[in-house]
Order: sequence, then C-alpha cells, then structure tokens
Amino acid sequence: MGIVFKQSLNNTVVTYLGFGIGALNTLVLYLNFMTPKYYGLVNVVMSAAMVLMPILAFGVPNTLVKFYSSFKNERASDSFMTLMLFLPLALVIPIAGITFLAHETIGNFLSKENPIVKNYVWPIFLMGIAMAYFEVFYAWARVRMRSVFGNFMKEVFSRFGITLLLICLYLDFISVETFIPIAVGIYLLRTLIMALYAFKIRGPRLIFQAPENIRNILVYSSLIILGGSAAIVLLEIDKVMINQFIEIENVAYYSVAGFIAMVIAVPSRSMHQITYPLTAEILNRKDKLALKELYQRSSLTLYIVSGLLFIVILLNLDDLYELLPEAYRNGFVIFIWLGSAKVYDALLGNNNSILYNSDYYRAILFMGVLLAVLTILLNLWLIPKYGLDGAAIASFLAFFIYNTVKLIYVKAKFGILPFTGETIKVSVLLIVIGTMFYFIELPFYPIVNIILKGILISVLYVGILYRFKISKDIFGVLSNFLKK
Repeated sequence: MGIVFKQSLNNTVVTYLGFGIGALNTLVLYLNFMTPKYYGLVNVVMSAAMVLMPILAFGVPNTLVKFYSSFKNERASDSFMTLMLFLPLALVIPIAGITFLAHETIGNFLSKENPIVKNYVWPIFLMGIAMAYFEVFYAWARVRMRSVFGNFMKEVFSRFGITLLLICLYLDFISVETFIPIAVGIYLLRTLIMALYAFKIRGPRLIFQAPENIRNILVYSSLIILGGSAAIVLLEIDKVMINQFIEIENVAYYSVAGFIAMVIAVPSRSMHQITYPLTAEILNRKDKLALKELYQRSSLTLYIVSGLLFIVILLNLDDLYELLPEAYRNGFVIFIWLGSAKVYDALLGNNNSILYNSDYYRAILFMGVLLAVLTILLNLWLIPKYGLDGAAIASFLAFFIYNTVKLIYVKAKFGILPFTGETIKVSVLLIVIGTMFYFIELPFYPIVNIILKGILISVLYVGILYRFKISKDIFGVLSNFLKK
C-alpha cells in the first residue's frame, strides 16, 4: 500500500485544491456573477457532455489499464497503444455525422421544457470529445504509475479556467452567451496538454498491426462503453432530467447541494487513480491475498475519511447555507441523500477496480446498464412528484442498489468482503461523535462556527483513531507527521 497511499495522498491534495477552486466557483462566483437560468444551462451542458463522454471514448481508458500490463514485449505493447489511440474515432466520426444530420431534432428534444438549451448541441458534443480523449491520455499516463499531473489537469486546470472566465464575465470582457463556447475551448486545451504529457512519458510508436488478443480487447472495450455509460448515468443524469421536467434554474439549485456532497467523494477519486492500475496488475498475476488486503485497506481508509467529511459537512450545513443567497438554501435533504450515497460508495474501496479488471466484467456491466435504466425510471417517477428532492432520492436508490449488487458479486466470485472489525469501530465512532456535536450550536458568525466545529470534530475523531490504531495506514501517516 506504500505507493498507493503516497500517490493517493498527493492526488488528494491536488483534488482538494481543485475542489477549493470549484467551491469558489460554485458557492461564490456562479451565484453572484451569473443568473440561476444561465448557471443551470452551464450545468446541463456539462452534464450532457459527461453522459456522452464514455460513448465517445469507446471504453479505451479502462481497456488501457486492464490490458497494458499483460503485454510482455515492446512491439506488442506499441501495437496495443496504437489501437487505443485511434479506437475512439470509430464512434466519434459517426456520432459527429448523426449530430450534423439530426441537429434540429436533438436540439428540440433537449429544449422541450427550456428553449435556451436548443442552441448548445455542438458545444455538448465538442466538450464530450474533449473529455473522452482527455481520459484516454490520462489512462496512458496512469498505466506508467504517473497519475498526479493528470489529476491536476482534471481537477485544477479546468476549474481554474472557469474561475478566470467568471471573472471576465463579471468585468464584461465576455458575455454570458460566449461563456460556454470559451469553456469548451478550455476543455480542448486541457486535452492537448494532457496528450503532450502522456507522449512525453511514453511516445507513440505507431504500429498498425492488430494485437494477438484483439478480439478480447474489442469485446471488453465495447462492453465498457455500457459500464462507463451506466456509471455516468448514475452520476449525471439527474441534472439532465431536471432540465426535461422543471425550470432550468432548479438545476443550479440542485448542483450547489450536489457539489457540497461531492466533496465527500474526493478521497475516493484520488485513491482510485492509483488503485485501478494496481488492481489490474494484482489480478493479472492472480495474487488473491494481495487483492483481499488492498480491498479491505482501501475500504477502511476511504470510509474513515469520507465518514468524517460527511458528519463535518452535515453538522455545519445550516451555517454554510447562511452564507449563500436565499434561493440556494433548500438543499439540506438533497445533501443527506447524495452524501449518504457517496459514503456508501467509499465503503466499497476498490470494488470497481476489481470488477472492471476481472474476467467477470461482462455480467456486472449488464447489471450496470439495467440499473442505469432503473435510474432513469426513478427520475421519471420521482422528479415530477417531489421535484429536486425526488432527483436526490432517485440517485441514492440507484447508487444503493448498484453498489449492493457489486458488493454481493465480488463476494460470490472472489470470496472477499471489504468490511473488517475496524469498519464497525469506525461506524460506532462516527455515530457517537455525530450525536455529540448535533446538540452543540455555536453563537458566532457562520464561517467562524464552521471552522471551530470542524476543528473540534476532526481533532477528536483523528485522536481516537490514532490512540486505538484503528487503521494502519492512517496511524502510519499520523506517526510520520508527528515525528516531523
């Protein structure tokens, strides 16, 4: 776990830097420099591009990670990398043609409830391409165990670019109508920079010769399109569907609560950048003991961190909403549902990595597709009935069912669970500390209250973890820190 924890820690720092910039954008700049209508439009465009991204990528990011370590000579590896570089074009080109021919029809569908969306079909498509090829080049670097720069580009670069755009919007250097096209340009630039970095690590040596196992590669890539699409549908479809049923301003209100909940997922996103290729390597050498250890230790570490973030945010949510414009203050219930889903997701550790890199990926991908369909049906039912709370409930139910299915499947096929006795100890600790501080209300300005309560909760929580050595990884990091 040394390389995992070290790079995960670096990635966590980078990711939180990105989320800090994202918080500035989401909770301050967007709310003050852009109307809810256009802020909602920005979220719809980005979410629609995210839904499109795994299709345009043709499953290549996952395929790169799964198969790269299986090639034992340079020529075979170069042939594989060449295929990975050009494979997305097999879908990018025909989808571009469909977009060109059916532009009006697609625009009418997206703008059924909100006409403002109609003129943004091409920006959605171009942003989807930029996101897809960024993930390809990011995976190109990750298979060489170089994840930090790519994580910086993913989490920091694009958000900082948006910050600059929002400042330019405030200063009237750009108009709100040109904001999205320029944002698309930022995502395209990010992809270009990532490509140059990836090629610096391992330059492309083009060999247009099919790898020996090309059939397995293409089958896996095709199925990963389904799995990747299912995963993105679970994450992003709620905002797209809110646009289909109620005023687009509600997407902005929902996105603020969703961003707050997303903070809980930062440690998971950071750790998965390195556990994904490491899990693939362990599976390729069929080391069951190493797989079980990685599964349980990643689960415990992520649960400890995400659980702390959940209770700190939950117990400070009233003060946090006091700092926001009144229209954005009705997200308490949304955070509860979405935040709970993120904690459960963290509890599963590297479960996704195990499934997508194993020989059992076909079954779980089809399960993911069925659950993506279930997500859409739940949104169709709950959004018209309960509005934004309905979208949050639909997302929670979809995540809960999906993660439970994956948990059971890994247990059935590998005979391992992510839970240990320490998982129970952490759960009890979270409940006790959460209950204690629920009844404590500080009388100061909201920012002061948030800082003080956050420090008190964190010190008590981390102190107990350290005193009783509940996690080897957490204890090791804290011991090194205290020695220094």
